[in-house]
Amino acid sequence: MRLRRKAKVIKIGNISIGGNNPIAIQSMVKTRTADIERTSRQIKELKDAGCEIVRLAIKDNADAQALKKIRSEAKIPLVADIHFHWQLALEAIDNGADKIRLNPGNIYRKEEIREIARAAKQAHIPIRVGVNSGSLRKTKNIADVMVKEVLEYVKVLEEFKFYDIVISLKASNILDTIEAYRKIAATCDYPLHLGVTATGLPQQGVVKSSIAVGALLLEGIGDTIRVSLTDTAKTEVQAAKIILEALGLRRFGPEIISCPTCGRCEVDLVKLVNEFEKELTAVNCKLLTVNSRPLRVALMGCEVNGPGEAREADLGIAFGSKVGLLFRRGRPQRKISFNNCIAVLLKEVKDLHG
Repeated sequence: MRLRRKAKVIKIGNISIGGNNPIAIQSMVKTRTADIERTSRQIKELKDAGCEIVRLAIKDNADAQALKKIRSEAKIPLVADIHFHWQLALEAIDNGADKIRLNPGNIYRKEEIREIARAAKQAHIPIRVGVNSGSLRKTKNIADVMVKEVLEYVKVLEEFKFYDIVISLKASNILDTIEAYRKIAATCDYPLHLGVTATGLPQQGVVKSSIAVGALLLEGIGDTIRVSLTDTAKTEVQAAKIILEALGLRRFGPEIISCPTCGRCEVDLVKLVNEFEKELTAVNCKLLTVNSRPLRVALMGCEVNGPGEAREADLGIAFGSKVGLLFRRGRPQRKISFNNCIAVLLKEVKDLHG
């Protein structure tokens, strides 16, 4: 993995992005913002799932006014997503938004940008310049067009002495997305919000986002991510966490290593892994670390790779026929039955800290 691109530090509520700050996870509420009860409930669910910044669609005055009540209850930074109507950005700022997202494709008049920048500067909140390929007036050379539009927009903000800027350039095509971010990363030091837009069905969306976001993060590009899915917002957060964990950039819980199973597997390993993961959620988080790093547990279905993976983990089981060999800190301990293995593993987790 390359050294991380050194981006300017920008603060969004109580979360800082850029510099050496952790890659922050974002999502977007899928309820109508004016529905305060449902929106507030979904914000809490997202925060509980590990989301760190939440964006809300501000479509009209009712949405903008609702933001004040939502802001008073939310324990997480809120981003107001503004399109077409620049005055809504001013209302959102007045009602407590922690950040404004503007789309150069539909809010582009210089005098309107000036008024938003002035209000944001007075409120000490940043602006994300967020370009989507679907909002472009040109359909050729998408990456170059997105970069050009962003840089022109940023130049206008800078003319008004506004520098608390975050940038995103999202296309539905992952190659255009990657190219655009690479080019913008080489031309400025503003923090970058990574993501792919309009990704399609959930499974396709996870794969596309993982490839594009993962490739950029491996190159040291990116300061905050949102996985956009035609699915629940909570699923977006879960996918983002998995991407960051897979790259070794962040860790949110214990690492479970398990095989995909094949004809050699004689136990219901899929059931075991799912049940064990659920049981771990009830365990004291302090017990899920070893020497200040996340606990690693290997659950393997046969003798091919099982013993090796189990030996490398803090705890591991390599199954044969209904019976598994338990490993602890690299050493084989004893054989245990499949039916009793979850209880044994949970006890071993606690014993590691005993």
